[in-house]
Amino acid sequence: MLRAALIGLGSSGKTTLFQLMTSAKESARAAHGKGEAFIGISKVPDPRLDRLTAMYNPRKRVPATVEFSDLAVPAGTSGAQALVDVVAYKNADALVHVLRAFQDPAVPHPSGSIDPARDAQSMEDELILADLGVAERRLERLEKDLKKSRSAELERERDVVTVCRAALEEGRPLRALDLKGDDLKQLRGFQFLSAKPLLIVINLDEAQLADGAEGATEIDRAAGAAGLTPFLSRAATAAVAVCAKIELEIAQLDAADAAAFLSDLGLKESGLDRVIRASYELLGYISFFTVGDDECRAWSIPRHTPAQLAAGEIHSDIARGFIRAEVVGYDSLIARGSMAACRDRGEVRLEGKDYIVQDGDIINFRFAT
Repeated sequence: MLRAALIGLGSSGKTTLFQLMTSAKESARAAHGKGEAFIGISKVPDPRLDRLTAMYNPRKRVPATVEFSDLAVPAGTSGAQALVDVVAYKNADALVHVLRAFQDPAVPHPSGSIDPARDAQSMEDELILADLGVAERRLERLEKDLKKSRSAELERERDVVTVCRAALEEGRPLRALDLKGDDLKQLRGFQFLSAKPLLIVINLDEAQLADGAEGATEIDRAAGAAGLTPFLSRAATAAVAVCAKIELEIAQLDAADAAAFLSDLGLKESGLDRVIRASYELLGYISFFTVGDDECRAWSIPRHTPAQLAAGEIHSDIARGFIRAEVVGYDSLIARGSMAACRDRGEVRLEGKDYIVQDGDIINFRFAT
């Protein structure tokens, strides 16, 4: 499962968005211990799965999911240093930084003024500082280990961590490093916070969100107004704009009224859906589908995943006994109306284990038991 961890200053709307995206209850949060991350699951919105479900009318519909984590931090701080020791944050695939861009005299900002660019850089600096401490402690341990017994593996690890320390001392996040192969695997093993892809969520005023067009134009406009354009030019960094106040209103409406409300604002989907989808896309994941009368399901895999590994997402036995993958594109199945019609037109392909699964593929795996 994909994992994303929320970060941000108090009064940014971070916890409100977490609760809305995961349907988490404040009463449940209260049951958690101090310093313990609260975890919730969000369903990845996908109109393709909706269409396939309508076509097959299965007993079960299973969307792709993203696991979000939220941690209460001391008032007036980001708590970045505390995140280093929180398992849910160390294991997260990406960080989601909620930035306050809305004005509300009734909700004081910890820093006294609204400045999203300042808050974004302040958090980045704290993540870098936290990682620097981790790198320095690891290097100290490596030097001791190398004095006892030298090995090529330990020397290579020392070299990689030294490169990381140098970047951190220069104030650069580790997600900006262009590490490859085994070096990249080692970097992931350290679970550095600044190495994780970063999604910026710009929490706007209602008027700001309603003023602009939805999509990239809205994000560019919001980022420009918040002074975040240079920040978003960095590697593995993306953004989405939302308005938590509007999302709270939408959450209290039924589906029809919510759709009408969004339409009045000129929006096609809620900001929550955009955050969930953006988290999914930031990590470079795609969905393939399995369909039938029993179940229609979306499966999450990284881009460029070969068919045999994709089969393993369903069950290790399928990957182990992999023979062939029956594949048809989503558009073809929707256009023809049935798998049989796709077969008649030669649009169902038999692919081997090295076939690279494409976003939207509908797959039936043949395997030996």
